[in-house]
Order: sequence, then C-alpha cells, then structure tokens
Amino acid sequence: MRRRSLLLTVPAGLATLAACGDDKSDSSKASDSPSPSASGPSAAPSPKIVDGPLPQVTAGTKFDEKPTVAKGGGEPSKDLAVKTLIAGSGRTVAENDFVVANYLGQVWNTAKVFDNSYDRKARLAIQLTQGQIIDGWRYALAGKKAGSRVQMAVPPTWGYGTQGNAQAGIKGTDTLVFVVDIQDAFNATSSAKGKEVPQQNADLPKVGTNTDGKAPSIEVPKTAAPKKLVAEYVLEGDGEEVAAENSVLVQYKGVLWDGGKEFDSSYANKQLVSFSLQQVVKGWAQGLTGKKVGSRVLIVIPPALGYGDNPPQGSGIKKDSTLVFSVDILAKL
Repeated sequence: MRRRSLLLTVPAGLATLAACGDDKSDSSKASDSPSPSASGPSAAPSPKIVDGPLPQVTAGTKFDEKPTVAKGGGEPSKDLAVKTLIAGSGRTVAENDFVVANYLGQVWNTAKVFDNSYDRKARLAIQLTQGQIIDGWRYALAGKKAGSRVQMAVPPTWGYGTQGNAQAGIKGTDTLVFVVDIQDAFNATSSAKGKEVPQQNADLPKVGTNTDGKAPSIEVPKTAAPKKLVAEYVLEGDGEEVAAENSVLVQYKGVLWDGGKEFDSSYANKQLVSFSLQQVVKGWAQGLTGKKVGSRVLIVIPPALGYGDNPPQGSGIKKDSTLVFSVDILAKL
C-alpha cells in the first residue's frame, strides 16, 4: 500500500493526491470533481482501439484552448475510439506515468459537458495506473507524446461501467467524449533540471545536485538550526512561478535537522506527489510560493511552521523538530 505523504495537514479522507481532478485549494471540494479518476481496479480486458467515429471539434482547435465539441452523430463505437488531433514532440507517455493535462469531457449523445479543467484554470495531474483513472484514459494516452491533443470516445466498459457516475450526470449506458491536451508526463525517476546554484552558507544543509531520478543527498551541518524559514534554490528552473493558491507535482525527501535521519521520501515510496499548497504544512506553502517550476529547493522548516508539538503519529518526528527538505518542483497544476 502506498504510504500517505506526511506533508498533508488535512484528514486522509479529504486528501486528493494522484487521483485528483480538481485542484482547487479547498480540498473538500476537490473530492467532488467528476474527473476521469477511477473508483477501483477494472476487470475489463484491453480494449480494441479504433480511429472513429468521433464528433468534430468546432472551436478552440489550438493546443491548450478550451475546445467546443459537437454532439456525436449516430451510434458510437463499442470500441475505444482515439485520434491525435495535434501531434506533440515531447516525452512519450507510458503506463504508470503521471500525466499533466487540460481536458474537457462530455456525453456523446447530448454534448453535455460534465467537466473541464480549462475553466478552473487548474491542470489535472493523474497517474495512468489501473484503479487511479478510467481505463479509457490509460489505453488512449499511453504512447502519445507531450504537446499532443488527443480526442477519445470512451464506451461504458472502459469508462464508469454500468453504474455510471450519478454525481456527474453520467448514465451507465453513456459513451463519453474527451479532448485532452497533454502538457507533460513524469514518472518516479523524474528530477528537476534547473541550473545549479552555489550553496555557500556553511550553516545550512547541502543538497545533492544529481538529476538522475535518484534521491539527492542532504548533509545537515553540526550547528544550531535556524529559527526562521529557509527556502533557497539548489537548482533554479526556468518555468512558471508557483503561487500560493496553486497545486504542484513534486519529488521530495525530508530529514530531521537533529541527526539527519530521513523520515519521508517520494523516492523511497517510488511515487510522485501532487497537492495544493493550501493542504500542506505552512513551511512548505511559504517555501514553495514564488519558486519556479523545474527547480530543486532546499526548505528548512522551524517547528512553528511544521508540526510543532503535534507531529504525525508513527512518523519518527519528535516534538518541536526542525525539518529539512529537498523538493523538486516538476509541474504547476
């Protein structure tokens, strides 16, 4: 079982990590999104993939523009219909990757839009893993390249099944039409790729600068921990700046200032983590705000901005501990 990130400060039932489709800052609302997240593993066999029929995209035809899609004509295919409308040249998407995308979904025979990320201005970060996402997405997006716009028509077998999704107004007989703009794709070996920044303060931890997907080293000095938050670039990327209301997709490693013992790591879990900055401890939220995508950031969090006298049970973190993190910002959502 995947261990839940120690960073989150909301109850487990409200945490929306890999399967979140609505990255609003209010995590209680995020769980209400009718995104393509799956409720459990599917027993369906691999689908046959065909290139039609698919309804026409009548407006918003450029990559990352909100599309307008016509109502489907006639009976949809019983197979999974997939077409690449715009071919990208980025990283090829593979099974188990995290895909960062904008998307719109509607019902075939009514053209009713049941969800879209464009209006929310918050991209989706979702893992192409059985049980995390509907099978139609898993099979349709695997092998596509970042920068591509992909359209698909997903019959119930590879969508929400015969139970449908009443919350979204999707019946068990509905074929669903999606347009997906693939921004990027990442996996458990993804790293920041920014420019190395000199680490010259001997009183601060030194973080490794490797970009091979392995966990960087963190060397904590034998000095007193700083009383205030520290957030400094180790590798400075050239992507968008992260705002306080954003969600991010990251790799990270956390150690204790006292003794340098590791207590949590996405590398060890072999699992990227996505979250809203309003879901995490204050030190993370403040430390990542204003930092650029593609960066590795050293964050030193004093107790008042971390867990204080109430650390997570079983975490190995003592009361009033200063925490040290290396954080790779892979994407802003």
